[in-house]
Amino acid sequence: MDKMVNNCNGVITYYSHSLGDTAYLAQKVAQKLKGGEVLLLNGQLGAGKTAFTKCLAQSLGVKDIVTSPTFTFMKEYQGRLPLYHFDLYRAGDGDELYELGLSEYLYMNGVCVIEWNKFEDIADPIEIDISVPNDSSNVSDRVFKVKGLDLDI
Repeated sequence: MDKMVNNCNGVITYYSHSLGDTAYLAQKVAQKLKGGEVLLLNGQLGAGKTAFTKCLAQSLGVKDIVTSPTFTFMKEYQGRLPLYHFDLYRAGDGDELYELGLSEYLYMNGVCVIEWNKFEDIADPIEIDISVPNDSSNVSDRVFKVKGLDLDI
């Protein structure tokens, strides 16, 4: 599998063979962000959603160590743009998120990265689907499908 990029119907497919490849993609995404964007990361457990978020944070100039906010739902980091990292795996439903006030972070001056989205009314998100290819012998191989963002790769 080559690190080829396809742009078909507004979906960019990027093949990553290493964390360095993932960091390259995250850097390209970060270059396009101006603030107010919501990125929805989709993929099964272990697909690399948090790894991508760490690379994105680094590309945005975040100096802190980025960890999964699984038990706190959201962590905030400062860089070129504020980064709001959500992990909603353990959240009950969207109503709980609104009651906690987490919806107030959407569309602010920063970038929201949401794993395991449970918000029901996200307008114009950037969707990134991450999967592990079935036919790969390299445990680092990932396929990223990016929708809603025009990338120069």
